[in-house]
Amino acid sequence: MNNTLNQHYEEKVRPCIDLIDSLRSLGVEKDLALPAIAVIGDQSSGKSSVLEALSGVALPRGSGIVTRCPLELKMKRKREGEEWHGKISYQDHEEEIEDPSDVEKKIREAQDEMAGVGVGISDDLISLEIGSPDVPDLTLIDLPGIARVAVKGQPENIGEQIKRLIRKFIMKQETINLVVVPCNVDIATTEALQMAQEVDPEGERTLGILTKPDLVDKGTEETVVDIVHNEVIHLTKGYMIGPEGIMERVSLTEATEREKAFFKEHAHLSTLYDEGHATIPKLAEKLTLELVHHIEKSLPRLEEQIEAKLSETHAELERYGTGPPEDSAERIYFLIDKVTAFTQDAINLSTGEELKSGVRLNVFSTLRQEFGKWKLHLDRSGENFNQRIEEEVSNYEKTYRGRELPGFINYKTFEVMVKDQIKQLEEPAVKKLKEISDAVRKVFLLLAQSSFTGFPNLLKSAKVYLTPCNINVTIYL
Repeated sequence: MNNTLNQHYEEKVRPCIDLIDSLRSLGVEKDLALPAIAVIGDQSSGKSSVLEALSGVALPRGSGIVTRCPLELKMKRKREGEEWHGKISYQDHEEEIEDPSDVEKKIREAQDEMAGVGVGISDDLISLEIGSPDVPDLTLIDLPGIARVAVKGQPENIGEQIKRLIRKFIMKQETINLVVVPCNVDIATTEALQMAQEVDPEGERTLGILTKPDLVDKGTEETVVDIVHNEVIHLTKGYMIGPEGIMERVSLTEATEREKAFFKEHAHLSTLYDEGHATIPKLAEKLTLELVHHIEKSLPRLEEQIEAKLSETHAELERYGTGPPEDSAERIYFLIDKVTAFTQDAINLSTGEELKSGVRLNVFSTLRQEFGKWKLHLDRSGENFNQRIEEEVSNYEKTYRGRELPGFINYKTFEVMVKDQIKQLEEPAVKKLKEISDAVRKVFLLLAQSSFTGFPNLLKSAKVYLTPCNINVTIYL
């Protein structure tokens, strides 16, 4: 494949792409979003044709869902004369591929391993690396085609599963969305483009590619030209027009020549060829430039994310401390210091003083809230009790009063009422005591977890002793 990038830019391309690929292989993408090109399209949109034309290898084809796992296609341009090389990796499996004709089989085996034999899908990534003098320096992530109706053996919600997987990739600001649309369908009704517009309304991260130009309906050729000229649905990155429909297996060089001849001789689409909007080599150049520009644009933000994550990790490591010393005698002193520090912080926590460990814990704020609730309960109970006393006094004076002074009732009657009031408070008091005990224990457990991070046995022992009956805190309110 002829590379029209100038020498200066070519020297920048591979290092940028290698940097992101190496970060992705290290699993960085689990924590940070990395720049990528995600390939999306409806079923039978021609995604496989585009990827095959770019990579020069046969990918799984067929009816229904063919791509059942995200496929990271890493293409690395080699010097002329160097041999073709392939490697596939997924989960803990890594395998060299010597023959390009084995690629399709290896991908199917990987999909069966990860998504199960059949028609299910998986979120897990398959990485396919291809090195050849005929491929561009480019990395793409191929996603399953959008399905509308479940077929035999598929779950009823297979369509939603696929859309969820696609959104997971295309919603990231670091992702360029390569939307594949056949020339013989109405682009306005394409679900893949609609999904891209949902997450990228301005079309700043979306690039359209029209496929199957040989199937354009007669009389609609000018509409296709208008779409590529960005006059129908505007995308900031614009449109390209790519490979024809399924052809017999031919070499990459022959396929490129056929495609070139098709566009040059076409009565309507030759304009697009002259303008650099057509053929796979031009698409490869466009994608490579877009990806490198996107990587350069994303690097400052990525650096900030890495710095923030690094700072967070350092803080977490500091909480673990230096760990126990190697010498057995020093370990005893280390253990004593660890327990002593925890004990001192526990005392400070119980008296409301600042903790030496720096952990921000305060048991008193919790206790004040609980005692405040208990005071409200006592006040309401007291009001009810006073009302009962007044009613009893009034009733007693009317019915039983003898020589007693006004406002007094029989001592026995008063004693029964007080005992009844105390009995009514007994259950709520025990319940409140348990709530307070649990709240205090929870705070002390948080202190133990902070003090004994990385020392599970010490934490386990602390939890044994931090039972409600062992917690005796003097409260100064």
